[in-house]
Amino acid sequence: MKPGPSLLRHYLQFKDFRAEEYAYLFERAATIKKRFKHYEKYQPLVDRTLAMIFEKASTRTRVSFEAGMYQMGGSVVHLTTGDSQLGRAEPVADSARVISRMVDLVMIRTYEQAKIEGFAAHSRVPVINGLTNEYHPCQILADIFTFIEHRGSIQGKVVAWVGDGNNMANTWLQAAEILGFTVHLSTPSGYEVDPAVAGITDTRCYQIFKDPLDACRDAHLVTTDVWTSMGFEAENAARVQAFTDWCVDADLMAAARPDALFMHCLPAHRGEEVTADVIDGPQSVVWDEAENRLHVQKALMEYLLLGRIG
Repeated sequence: MKPGPSLLRHYLQFKDFRAEEYAYLFERAATIKKRFKHYEKYQPLVDRTLAMIFEKASTRTRVSFEAGMYQMGGSVVHLTTGDSQLGRAEPVADSARVISRMVDLVMIRTYEQAKIEGFAAHSRVPVINGLTNEYHPCQILADIFTFIEHRGSIQGKVVAWVGDGNNMANTWLQAAEILGFTVHLSTPSGYEVDPAVAGITDTRCYQIFKDPLDACRDAHLVTTDVWTSMGFEAENAARVQAFTDWCVDADLMAAARPDALFMHCLPAHRGEEVTADVIDGPQSVVWDEAENRLHVQKALMEYLLLGRIG
């Protein structure tokens, strides 16, 4: 493979990086975004190829990674389980051994975290988690960068998570433990976060609230996700009933700080997990949040392939 950092690194969950590495990534993302906004060509990844493997469909993940790699001078190979051996009988390890000999970087969006870990274990190039059932590190990377843009450092702040104890909630907990903020969790009974799955050890980084209104009190950021994540569609009817009181509305936002932000990783269902007046209101930064997937992932790809710049 071409020259790059001497140590092969993967990005499979948020805790794969240290706090100082995140500080660097957020600085690089800001620089890269500024260049993008000023139409300055920046192509450090010329002659590099990203393979994107999708077992779960995507809009934001595909567009942000594909556009980002092209903007940085590289090329992209797009694979799904329908047009490759990944959806057939070939072992994940064998696919990893072959694909990683032909490209410089792999992004995978799949179901089980074990599958992406198995791929990474046999890959000769960096592997990025574009989403699994357990974690969504690139989204939280974008969310925290967005918070920093609007409000400064997230250290010492309170993030209210309202809804499902899913991959987003797990990753928020990892981020809190690493970056020094607190998550207020409020989930319906039976849909709680499992700290063991989240992979955290410091219980001081989160608090649990039965009432979502209490979770939002004095929060600097209120965030949520769809009630039924991809792969859990069979549970939709039961989830709609269970999550009725976990809709982020004007009352929940009023309990938060007056300058609190609202975030949602999208796609959103107005009238379910969030009301239209909140997601389309003045405290919502969901469109900045979505765009920032592009910029943080460009910084991430640069870091994994080239190491620190400067």
